[in-house]
Amino acid sequence: MLDENPLLDNYHQAPVIGYHRAPLSQKFGAPRQPNLVALTSVIEMLAPYDTPAAFDGLDKFSHIWVSWQFHHNYRYKNNNETSSGFRAQVRPPRLGGNQKIGVFASRSMYRPSGLGLSVVKLEQVKIVQGRVLLIIKGADMIDSTPIIDIKPYVAYSDALTQIKNGFAPTAPELLNVTVTDVANEQFMMLVSAGGPSNANNDTSIKDANTGLSNTTVASTIHRIQNQLVASDMSIIKALIAQDPRPAYRRTEIAMPFVMRYKSVDVSFQLIESGQLQIIAVVTV
Repeated sequence: MLDENPLLDNYHQAPVIGYHRAPLSQKFGAPRQPNLVALTSVIEMLAPYDTPAAFDGLDKFSHIWVSWQFHHNYRYKNNNETSSGFRAQVRPPRLGGNQKIGVFASRSMYRPSGLGLSVVKLEQVKIVQGRVLLIIKGADMIDSTPIIDIKPYVAYSDALTQIKNGFAPTAPELLNVTVTDVANEQFMMLVSAGGPSNANNDTSIKDANTGLSNTTVASTIHRIQNQLVASDMSIIKALIAQDPRPAYRRTEIAMPFVMRYKSVDVSFQLIESGQLQIIAVVTV
């Protein structure tokens, strides 16, 4: 009997080996490329891929390649593929959101495979309750992103110098970000409400990585996903400086936008050309 759908022969199914746990739960505000913002997050490995033996030697590398799935685009959200049509051209935000280029000349999320590829800094291979957590920095993935594969980054073959960068020759220009007194007061009150350990981000992260007996997988992930700390404001400003607004709305003065970060919604707006201002920070 012939296969009712011969196109299935062209598909390769890869296992999900883990999930990305991060302060950003929505696409809006997420960096469009890796290593633009020093955002700390964690990859939670799943059984049977979470065995420490599988990561023996990885801590000798400073960076790793992460293969992952765009799970919040229109095709794969909620594990329901809503469209099988091939999108041959896309409109990169870098080109103003109006000019079209070929999908394979872009890093758009709307790819036939639905896969992303990122180089991130490996902060620690952490063993908690016999399971592996990878503490990473600089990811352009949001929370709950499925992880497909992990490989070490090797500079002698991966870091190329004689290259052409097409329509993206340099990193995007950052905007200046200020914070109103009201927003800053709201933020600091929320930090204080979280307890004394929230007063210093460095101490909090170090505590999360000590491997003390009372550390669990859930508590480690909670610290990164939800625990608001004072130095989070610098990360929030760095994310907003990338200008996550749609390209066609970047000239709208005093139009508020909301970025969700950890347990808060951060409202910001354009107050003049090249300057964004955070105007409110409230709990979700």
